[in-house]
Amino acid sequence: MYAVIETGSKQYRVEVGTELQVELLDVEPGETITLDRVLLVADGDSAAIGQPIVDGATVSAEVLRRDRGEKLIAFKYRPKARRRVKKGHRQELTVLRVADIVVGGKSAAEAVKKAQAAAKTERQRLEEAAARQAAEDAALAAKLAKAAEPKTKDGTDAASGKAGKSGARAGKASDDAGDAKGTKAAGAARRGTSGRSTEGPKTQGKTSGTTGSKKAGGQTAETKDGPSGPAPRRGSRPKKDE
Repeated sequence: MYAVIETGSKQYRVEVGTELQVELLDVEPGETITLDRVLLVADGDSAAIGQPIVDGATVSAEVLRRDRGEKLIAFKYRPKARRRVKKGHRQELTVLRVADIVVGGKSAAEAVKKAQAAAKTERQRLEEAAARQAAEDAALAAKLAKAAEPKTKDGTDAASGKAGKSGARAGKASDDAGDAKGTKAAGAARRGTSGRSTEGPKTQGKTSGTTGSKKAGGQTAETKDGPSGPAPRRGSRPKKDE
């Protein structure tokens, strides 16, 4: 639906949501005004033409701000008379936004809202519904999970208590392992020092015993057989007595 209105001795074609600049009006920004000089209203294939205005047709608009138009230059001169006149002008304007067009009890704003609602496809509506349902399901799941967590006597969670106990057990086991390793190392060190201290005298006794036995054996052999001479060479024959 659109309409043709007249204000400031000018005509404008407007629809719902149209912003237009009109001649300065005695209004303040933020106000809502009604323009009753409606010359034509068209809705689809039907149109109402005023003579000069349409009966029962009004256009409501919201005042946005005041503004000034572009600068216009007026330049006059007279040839051969050295007369030159230059003037500038900026028109004061009021900026409006059309909110509604009403004719015969029918509102264009309501029709626009219905058209926008019908413009949404079935897929878009389903996506919005699915997103809302997913958000509700997530909130419900979080609430149920929080309610299902068991509580201990002091108000703490059982999971955190179990984690603390397991940590304490692990720490105790590591301490026990460290003590056992220290005990084994100390025992090995003791055995090593005792072995070194005992091996010295034993070896000395063994060496002295062997040398003594060798000396004793040599003395007995000498006393039995007499002084031993040089050993005969291999392969030499003994000399015959002459």
